[in-house]
Amino acid sequence: MSDTPAAGLNVFSFKGRMRILHLSWIAFFISFFVWFNHAPLMASIRSSFGLSDQQVAALLVLNVALTIPARVVIGMIVDKLGPRLTYAGLLVLSGVICLFFAFAQSFAALAAGRFLLGLVGAGFVVGIRMIGEWFPARQMGYAQGIYAGLGNFGSAGAALTLPSLLLIFGGPDGWRWAIAASGLMAIGFGVIYYFGVTDTPKGATYFKAKKTGAMEVTSGADLILYVTMQLPMVLALALLAWQLGPAKLNLLSETVTLAIYGVLTALFLWQAVQIWRVNGHVFTSPVAEIERYSFAQVALLCVMYLVTFGGELAVVSMLPLFFKDTFDLSLATAGTIGACFGGTNFFARPLGGWLCDRFGRMPVLIGVSLGVAIGYAAMSLIAKGSNLYFAIAVTMACSVFVNAANGAVYSVLPIIKRRLTGQIAGLAGAFGNVGGVLFLSALSFGGTKIFFLTIAAGGALVLVGILAIFREPKGAIAEINADGTVTLIDVS
Repeated sequence: MSDTPAAGLNVFSFKGRMRILHLSWIAFFISFFVWFNHAPLMASIRSSFGLSDQQVAALLVLNVALTIPARVVIGMIVDKLGPRLTYAGLLVLSGVICLFFAFAQSFAALAAGRFLLGLVGAGFVVGIRMIGEWFPARQMGYAQGIYAGLGNFGSAGAALTLPSLLLIFGGPDGWRWAIAASGLMAIGFGVIYYFGVTDTPKGATYFKAKKTGAMEVTSGADLILYVTMQLPMVLALALLAWQLGPAKLNLLSETVTLAIYGVLTALFLWQAVQIWRVNGHVFTSPVAEIERYSFAQVALLCVMYLVTFGGELAVVSMLPLFFKDTFDLSLATAGTIGACFGGTNFFARPLGGWLCDRFGRMPVLIGVSLGVAIGYAAMSLIAKGSNLYFAIAVTMACSVFVNAANGAVYSVLPIIKRRLTGQIAGLAGAFGNVGGVLFLSALSFGGTKIFFLTIAAGGALVLVGILAIFREPKGAIAEINADGTVTLIDVS
């Protein structure tokens, strides 16, 4: 099989690197299947426990809370231990937590299980490093797009299959057995993944992060920027605590909510100390040129993913109800339109990656960012009295640009610094979740028009950032082996 972009990838092959790709996207699919296995069964869970609307909302919030820090932590772990062990272990652990959730006997246990299952949402990061090890830069965008495009479909897979499993098992505890089945699937595939893959092709070196506790940066300005990048994640977690507190859902007391704010502040300070411990030397001992990379590029792509993937998470959450209320549609019709926004991910994410491989990353990043800004600005015009077909066309066009942009981001991230790929991908992934929290907050405060315009403004800001900061990766990145020799990795 040729490695040239023109020849493409034989997606029907299950040999060599394609076997790694297929096993990895299946692992990602299962992780998202488990992460969202509660959503299609929530009515049964609510009935079984007699949950209030506030308790249901709390479960939905808790499901995403841990994923933000988990993606950062899992990124560090995969750079240290390798994707094979990390993904296998994460799937097995998540399967066990899933079984705990399935057989919970109280709301407190349900809430704890749902919170801990946010871990499995970090599985996405592991595969990014695995695909980065196995595919050359000239095929990176398309391979990463296939991995993410197919894997993201796991949430839809849960929605399509778990209600049927509930009917097969039957009875008031049918939902428990359906969710337990998904947990057993995760455990089983974790074992398959461990024995079915290797971290690198035969003879290749797996470059590990030199230090743990924080990502390595290579200049004083990058260190300051890295510390600043921790703030949005803390803010997003504080917003989630606020939603659970007396100001909104009233499931946490004011004392507990304030305590959480204190813990988050302490965590930010602790992380800042860790960043200094790992990188403080850059102020006194300049990093060798061969080791340097631009953290500003990483930060830009994190913000881009905050806008694109974060916007997608927020839109998918509100779009069905928005279309139902705006056009007086049935729940089924509005739900179908809402599902299609995320459904374009199936082909648009690989398309965005392929376009980067084929035409260069810079022009594609510019194009998709412009499309995202215009698309969301056009969606802000949808209101009562709008033409339904115009609204659908604008929504679908916007979704294609959004998901192509997601693919474009991850065509670049794995070729910035090989040994830090997991941490870079984890930071960007966390920012995607942060975007979902921030944009949904904008929706609750400002309404749908302000919501869409806020995301559009984010897209325009990213476009300006790309024009000002982004540089097309060229040549090779250098990694130093344990014996002091240098390995050059082509990124052209």
